[in-house]
Amino acid sequence: MSERSERTGGRPADGGTGTAVLVLEDGRVFHGTPYGAEGETFGEMVFNTGMTGYQETLTDPSYHRQIVAMTAPHIGNTGVNDADPESSRVWVAGYVVREPARVHSSWRATRSLDDYLADSGVVGIAIPGTRALTRHLRERGAMRAGIFSGGAVAPVEELLERVRLSPSMEGADLAEQVSTAEPYVVPARGAKKYTVAAVDLGIKSMTPQRMAERGCEVHVLPATATAADILALDPDGVFFSNGPGDPATADGPVEALRGVLDAGRPFFGICFGNQIFGRALGLGTYKLRYGHRGVNQPVQDRRTGKVEISAHNHGFAVQAPLDGAFDTPYGPAEVSHVNLNDDCVEGLRLVDRPAFSVQYHPEAAAGPHDSAGLFDQFCALMERSRGRAGAAGEEPGATMSTETKKNA
Repeated sequence: MSERSERTGGRPADGGTGTAVLVLEDGRVFHGTPYGAEGETFGEMVFNTGMTGYQETLTDPSYHRQIVAMTAPHIGNTGVNDADPESSRVWVAGYVVREPARVHSSWRATRSLDDYLADSGVVGIAIPGTRALTRHLRERGAMRAGIFSGGAVAPVEELLERVRLSPSMEGADLAEQVSTAEPYVVPARGAKKYTVAAVDLGIKSMTPQRMAERGCEVHVLPATATAADILALDPDGVFFSNGPGDPATADGPVEALRGVLDAGRPFFGICFGNQIFGRALGLGTYKLRYGHRGVNQPVQDRRTGKVEISAHNHGFAVQAPLDGAFDTPYGPAEVSHVNLNDDCVEGLRLVDRPAFSVQYHPEAAAGPHDSAGLFDQFCALMERSRGRAGAAGEEPGATMSTETKKNA
């Protein structure tokens, strides 16, 4: 099957064949076949380079209001199971694949990916041109798009107009839409060592599990939690999660984090939490051209020079000086990690206070697991903050887990 893409035209978008169509904001059109549910959907068109973890991707709240194209050619080979979801539902707005598995094969599978998408109401499309789509997004940047199939198909010009009327990701305040409505607790595994207040901006289920494995009792709070709500738990440490949307709109979480920093509580943030941390320090954020999404991003620790392969899902980044310390309302801070592909800021830390963050995902249920030791660093901060161990002035990350040592 050869690739078919075109610019806008007057004929029906499906050419009269009953197939599905993907329409990009700039007028690029890709034809294919329906996958999952039929109908229409709109979102920001992005791509994910991971060869594994499609179920984790689908259920990651950070993908709310995004149409995700998978660059790996075969998707759905192992079907879908009930153990791997990162949340209680599928969050992607739409799904684009090249060659869906005709038959799934895994002893863990409970149904096919196609059925899972259809049951979840997720409109998808299978196109032979995912490579062309990815190259287009790399050249033109992430943009609005729509997938149309079944009765939703209409002339391309009409569909393009509807795509251009759909909301943009810039300026989108989405964290509250994906956050828990009520607080809940993930108990520590084994003996409880620490109490962690985790603000859910779009948290993945594996994140509190990684902390629970280390003896943390994790109290997950809604995105609307204030500093008073957080500190009322008297936590040993505070965590801000990943999540969707534009960090420039997240004034409430920024204000809450400033209250946490004022109180001197140990802090750890990932992804959206890193951007919130940057804003709390007085830094700006900006939208990346096409973002980082996948499980193969090389990140370097600026202090040790060590490079880790890491999992990413973000379309925004923090603006900060890459070299040397810079002043913040909470004392000197520095960029702790950078992306070796584009020098994007991948981590921040306060020099004299127990607070740090990273832009990537150390919980990475689908792998890689190079960065799992960041949870040990957070535990070490909480331990030193309680005065149990560690010399004064010892830097975060001095204590490495067995797993981290093996990967070093």
